Amino acid sequence: MTSSTNTEKWKFAINKASEAVWAPGLREIFEYRDLGWKDSSNGDYVAHIVKANGKEMSDEVQEWHVHDCTFQFVMVLNGWAEFEYEGEGVRRIEKGDCLNQRPGIPHREIACSKDFEVLEIVAPANFETRIVSAPAEAAE
Repeated sequence: MTSSTNTEKWKFAINKASEAVWAPGLREIFEYRDLGWKDSSNGDYVAHIVKANGKEMSDEVQEWHVHDCTFQFVMVLNGWAEFEYEGEGVRRIEKGDCLNQRPGIPHREIACSKDFEVLEIVAPANFETRIVSAPAEAAE
């Protein structure tokens, strides 16, 4: 291949489960394991595992919001969650399920199990999350 791409500057990375570091992140009810993609892809992607930590509280993600990103892949590793998506209604995702959450789709979390755990891959790595108004067809 002779064409130049952004991926030519990516670095090789491996993230060993035996050396996993769990840290606080966007939401207080979850712990996050960064898988090293942000640095290795020069900020093109972020990949992390997100798991429930036993805390129970409401937060902004339970309000309608959007992620300012160009790609968002989610695979449920354990447990379940219910989300509501504009134009798609309420959807329950369970262990083994994957979704391509299209960029900019307004959504909200309704509930999740105490053992909820997902792999999430997002581009770009430094995406923003914004609170938005509920769509007209939103469930109460």
